[in-house]
Amino acid sequence: MNVHESGLATLAHVRQAVRRLADSHGLPTPVRGRLVLSVSQVARPLLARGTGLGLRATRVPATGADEDGTGELVVTLTTDAPAPGTPTDRGALPLPAQRGGDGETVWRLPLPGPAAPPTAGGGEDDGDEAATEAEMRALLAEIDDLTASHQRLTDELAETNSGVLALYVQLEERDEQLRRAHGQMLRELEDALRPAPPHVPGVELAVHYAPADTDAPTGGDLYDWFTLPDGTVHITVVDALGHGVRSTRSALNVTHAVRTLALEGHHPKNIVERVSEILRGIDPQLMATLLLARLNPATGELLLANGSHPPALLVRADGRSEYLEVPGRGIGFPMPGSEEVLPARLGPGDLLVLYTDGLTESRRDPLEGERRLAASARQHATAAITDIPEAIAGDMHTRILHRDDTLALAVRLTREEKQR
Repeated sequence: MNVHESGLATLAHVRQAVRRLADSHGLPTPVRGRLVLSVSQVARPLLARGTGLGLRATRVPATGADEDGTGELVVTLTTDAPAPGTPTDRGALPLPAQRGGDGETVWRLPLPGPAAPPTAGGGEDDGDEAATEAEMRALLAEIDDLTASHQRLTDELAETNSGVLALYVQLEERDEQLRRAHGQMLRELEDALRPAPPHVPGVELAVHYAPADTDAPTGGDLYDWFTLPDGTVHITVVDALGHGVRSTRSALNVTHAVRTLALEGHHPKNIVERVSEILRGIDPQLMATLLLARLNPATGELLLANGSHPPALLVRADGRSEYLEVPGRGIGFPMPGSEEVLPARLGPGDLLVLYTDGLTESRRDPLEGERRLAASARQHATAAITDIPEAIAGDMHTRILHRDDTLALAVRLTREEKQR
């Protein structure tokens, strides 16, 4: 069915013509309203130039369709005096259009079904008003549907986001639980590996250990202390290269080897070298520093052997302090062993501090760290022995530039023992 109207001289005539052809071809009211707006926008500047307009509608059936009315409706706005161009942007219209020949503007619209019989248009006043109202209602209903759909999508998205957030929180909580459980398990393992201070009359012993990573509280800093058959106290401090379980295993190998040799009666000067020889075949990659101390509780006599480890700190009861330097090279180093054994003597109230480099190198300056350690040890030397290692570590770690495992041991002769 083709419809053609010509001689459209006013915008009202154009709108009425558009509505008549839209109704005759069964276009939905919202589509009709968009078409009226689009044709009016193109027609307005042309009418202002005095150009006469016409409107043509042609049904194009779908390929292979019978009489079901499907296909498209081609609506063409024609002019009786083609202008060289039109200022209207056809792609920005409510229903985008294409440019045809001789200044024509063409709309291609899908057909909803069989064409309806033509309906007579109303008068220029009441017809326009009623049609515009119907189109407005249809467009508003369409907007309401879109708004409702948008709100549903917003609600669904919010619900989905809420579910994802809840799942994320649950995963975070589960991850935190696993981290705590893992840390607790490793701390229990660490406690099992680190022996409690032996009970030795006349000697007070205490220790503080802190891992570099609280989520993996095992490391290469380890110690061992026990009483030899002759009553002397043997102390081993080890710092194996690396962090985590592997370095803990290396440190355990060292402390076990040292304990075996010490109980067999080996002198401290020879133990570092012998341990390096023994472990070379067991763990050829192992590198560790260690410090050995032998203390006679009855006399206060002290022997120190060292393999590349930070020196022991001795704080006298009168407040004087000194580092007990012993040259030597650690396990896995070239020519390992303690070059000598340093003898010293502890008096009543004297404090001996053994430690790993995580205590003095937290600010990346070992010499500055040793000065601060001596000052801290002097300040806390008379405190309860169980409080001293942690108090010293607290002073040393007020600012940490280099995080490492930290070990601090405190050894003190009691005044009562020496007075007897």
